[in-house]
Amino acid sequence: MRVTITVNGQQQTADDVWEGESLLYVLRERLGLPGSKNACEQGECGSCTVRLDGVPVCACLVAAGQAEGREVVTVEGLAQGERLSPVQQAFVDAGAVQCGFCTPGLVVAADELLERTPSPSDGDIREALSGNLCRCTGYEKIMDAVRLAAARRQEAV
Repeated sequence: MRVTITVNGQQQTADDVWEGESLLYVLRERLGLPGSKNACEQGECGSCTVRLDGVPVCACLVAAGQAEGREVVTVEGLAQGERLSPVQQAFVDAGAVQCGFCTPGLVVAADELLERTPSPSDGDIREALSGNLCRCTGYEKIMDAVRLAAARRQEAV
């Protein structure tokens, strides 16, 4: 089947998509967007989190055909050209990136949180990131990064 999706603001088409193929596979292997990571393939780790019509989802659990005609934003789509998004930059500045495998999903989830809740509490941050697992950081640097991104957004207003 042919699947046409708007990815990061650009219409993309993938041909010969198998009906059971995941959105994650199409993004990574067919459309050349490797930012979303393939880890558990069961929706448990969050490393493949993307926004589908604005809502964070595990791309490994979404059949590619379900994304037909819809809007997808990946971690690559958060940057403005070569310039990192505020959330991406905050993750770098706060030292929240270690091995980097979980980072794309965490960044996408954090970006959505801050769009929805500009001044989140620690509880809000924990809830928004609860579907994302990290084995390296212990989460404190990740929490710091989201707090930093929120503070920077408030300063910019």
